[in-house]
Amino acid sequence: IVILIHLFGNSLLKTGIETAASKTLNVGVKIDDMDFSILGGKVSFQNLVIDNPPGYKHDRLLEVGDARIAVSTGSLLKDTVHIKEIMLDNVNVVLEQRGVSGNNLQDVIKSIPKEEEAEPEDETKKAAKKLHIDNLELTNITVRAKLLPIPGKKDTVTLKLDPIRITDLGSDDKLDVAKLSGKILLGIVTGVAKQGAGH
Repeated sequence: IVILIHLFGNSLLKTGIETAASKTLNVGVKIDDMDFSILGGKVSFQNLVIDNPPGYKHDRLLEVGDARIAVSTGSLLKDTVHIKEIMLDNVNVVLEQRGVSGNNLQDVIKSIPKEEEAEPEDETKKAAKKLHIDNLELTNITVRAKLLPIPGKKDTVTLKLDPIRITDLGSDDKLDVAKLSGKILLGIVTGVAKQGAGH
């Protein structure tokens, strides 16, 4: 088993995460490189890329240069997985405006399936793992906001966001991968609103 994990573990985990994330966000998700220690409960990956929804000019919505995840291995077989921390570093976002009030980030957030949208007989949804995350941090966040063209004003604004930190996620036992994705993206939206005031 150890040999099989060593030979195939990274590729299987990488494919699983890409597939699950793509299904959750309804856009393509790719990871360049991944490494994990099943005994140490640690996962790391480099260059995670989330594609833009259809209809936008740029190919990519978000890139994460480095990510580190620490999991309590004893919880992996339980209904709720205990994640000690998620660290996302070198986060680059292209925020592209479309129309008066719409943008690509909002479109992805709106497309994330809500729990109440699942059919009662959906056994996959029933079996989905819940998450409890002690600490989630995003650092070195850069946002390039592509705005609607206005005469005399720049159509692109670059923002450096303050680090985003959220603690004790999932203490109500209602956090799953979809909700986690939404919370991360909403955290970026809030950071953009805060840093972008006056631009």
